[in-house]
Amino acid sequence: MPTAPREFAGLSLDRPLLMGIVNVTPDSFSDGGAFFDAERAIRHGMSLIAAGADILDVGGESTRPGAARVNAEEQIARVVPVIRAIRAMAGAAGAVPISVDTTLSSVARAALDAGADAINDVSAGVEDEGILSLAAERGAGVILMHRLRPPGEDSYSDGYREPPRYGDVVSEVRGFLLGRARRAMELGVAREAISIDPGLGFGKSVEDNVTLVRRVDELVKTGFAVLGAASRKSFVGRVSLERQTQPSERLAGSLAFAAAMHARGVRLFRVHDVAEHVEVMRVMDEVSGSGKSEVGSGGRA
Repeated sequence: MPTAPREFAGLSLDRPLLMGIVNVTPDSFSDGGAFFDAERAIRHGMSLIAAGADILDVGGESTRPGAARVNAEEQIARVVPVIRAIRAMAGAAGAVPISVDTTLSSVARAALDAGADAINDVSAGVEDEGILSLAAERGAGVILMHRLRPPGEDSYSDGYREPPRYGDVVSEVRGFLLGRARRAMELGVAREAISIDPGLGFGKSVEDNVTLVRRVDELVKTGFAVLGAASRKSFVGRVSLERQTQPSERLAGSLAFAAAMHARGVRLFRVHDVAEHVEVMRVMDEVSGSGKSEVGSGGRA
């Protein structure tokens, strides 16, 4: 029986790790345009580190439902200056790892060359399997996410006319992710360099997302690091406030879902509101008995 993983891409999972989001995009669902300017994105990244982020996730293409695609050249132009600057500024302060949020191997390669350490691929290498070979070649971490369909063909979880249909959403998501993880390892990616992400909000109804959170321990038991990414998503507002909401209204619900996933063994979280998640993780660690005072310290454990 696989046990809960102890590390991801060189980072200890003995305590919760927070991945702060840096969207260098004009159209991301929560903060689209707020950090599109490189200088603002850099300042935002450094502020997330100061708030306790252990990892930064920098992306140049929105993956929200209905988002238009961004070509590789434009993604590179958006993310590389930000990654290079943050790496130069944060390197002396604990070398906080950086992941690049992309589905294209050419973008991932440019980001790794600029100082990134990992690749966050919402297509799990399906769109461009070269990402998996690249991760193996460079010894980079890779996050593999489940999605039912590309963002341009998807809807928000609380906005489907006809919701997605699964036989058992957890079993289907788990099977897909294990298949992609096996493929990554066949191409040379180390097991401990792989994280799996159930893709909350990507091709799932509100009920599907709740089920995935309720049973996320079934993913933890695979032995791969599991990424919990509920932050500010539409299903959070529908559950917590029982209505359609703006992303800024979903903090309390986001924290509650993060706490629920922590209680089920998740130790890696992709979040917008780092400082608030630091507080929740400290409480959860204390209640669970681990009492890791390092939560929110940033950098490598």
